[in-house]
Amino acid sequence: MKTAYIDCTAYGHSVLKAHSILDKIPGLHLHVGDPTATELDALMKDTVGIINGHTIMDEALLERYHALKTIVFLGTGASTYIDLSAAQARGIDVLTVRGYGDRTIAEHAFALMLSATRHIAVMDRELRRGIWRTPIGVELAGKRIGIIGVGGVGKELVSMAHAFGMEVVVWNRSPVPDDLPCKQVELNELISTSDVISLHLALNDDTRGIIGKQQFALMKQTAILVNVGRGALVDETALIEALKTQRIAHAALDVFDIEPLPVDHELTTLENVTLTAHAAFSSEETMKRLLTSGFDLLRQALDTPHAR
Repeated sequence: MKTAYIDCTAYGHSVLKAHSILDKIPGLHLHVGDPTATELDALMKDTVGIINGHTIMDEALLERYHALKTIVFLGTGASTYIDLSAAQARGIDVLTVRGYGDRTIAEHAFALMLSATRHIAVMDRELRRGIWRTPIGVELAGKRIGIIGVGGVGKELVSMAHAFGMEVVVWNRSPVPDDLPCKQVELNELISTSDVISLHLALNDDTRGIIGKQQFALMKQTAILVNVGRGALVDETALIEALKTQRIAHAALDVFDIEPLPVDHELTTLENVTLTAHAAFSSEETMKRLLTSGFDLLRQALDTPHAR
């Protein structure tokens, strides 16, 4: 049965080799880099199962490859890249990898919080311009962190913040596990009482813009907003206004409405913002887990009668 990984990154390739992950599926056709239309056609022809990192697969493409039975998407947001309805209509299983980056993403959120409270990025920028200044920081022990969304990442951040001596409150649509060291509260209470607010929700019609003008009006003037979830969870216009008027103290952001973030974007002009390049998931440990899980999913699919 022909299999292929159609768009492996150069870094992903190094991780595959370093950890012998390719051995899980002998004979797999591996393409490093983004395939051209001709290369993609050669990879997909007569292929039963593929691994897809970020290649767009619409209905027109899927209908050309009748042997295809399984697509493993390396991540959770398969619908952004793959026409799931078209895949289902053709009997193609689309499998996703979950939980692979929970710890790494939570650590990045915590790093953003530390950078914001201790002005690390600000001082780095100033020192490079010859400015020696020691801004007043914030000690996190005893401060309240409000975590919105308690999935895998949120749970990891709860444990980290608690271990750091913070008071942890959370908002989640369903009850959180009893063994998590946090208190579950209503959303408005979390927003109005937290010193740090960190977003860890999936983006959908209910969560889009969940933090907007009304929510910023409730926040402490000293509040710090951390977002490593999705840019559209926050009303960007309202966020910029809140930062410019110092309605809140700081925003530490890894995700944005437009990515890559344009060089002239207004967020890049504000001193009370810490910015990273949608990198919260990026670590060697995460890549190893992602690729290992992806190859395991494809191997399992190939071993089922459906794939033969």
